[in-house]
Amino acid sequence: MTYRERLVVPAGWWVVGMFFALTFVTAVGFYAGPWIALAAGTVTAACVALSLVWFGRVLVVVDETGVHAGTAVLEWPWVGEVVVHDRAATRRRLGPAADPAAWLMVRGYVPASVEVRVADAADPHPYWLVSSRRAAQLAAVIEESRPISPGGEGPSAPARLPQ
Repeated sequence: MTYRERLVVPAGWWVVGMFFALTFVTAVGFYAGPWIALAAGTVTAACVALSLVWFGRVLVVVDETGVHAGTAVLEWPWVGEVVVHDRAATRRRLGPAADPAAWLMVRGYVPASVEVRVADAADPHPYWLVSSRRAAQLAAVIEESRPISPGGEGPSAPARLPQ
């Protein structure tokens, strides 16, 4: 494995989540009493924590098989051009410059992204847009990890099976 990044939620989200649980304890406490409020607050805090852990579990990995974003894999023969986007470019790529067929693995709390063109004409997604806190490093690792074609002339071309 040459690159691995987990897109965990920021600490501020945990603070907001715990304040939500505390307000729930307060609201239930005034109505049902302190013990029920404590139980309800504990359940609420656990649900908030599980939700934040679940949302922040996404891995971005570059290894010998290709580029992985969450559970999706783009194998090396289909990895095309790689472009790094800062916050403004990511917003444009998610808004007016977006292709509705693009495959997205974005997190709103991660400002930068990497666009990976898909070099497979049969794939319905023209590119992947993947959030990354270290977008420049991710793009560099993708470029460096790309397999060399048998002729030694750059990246290997997509191999098409006969129909």
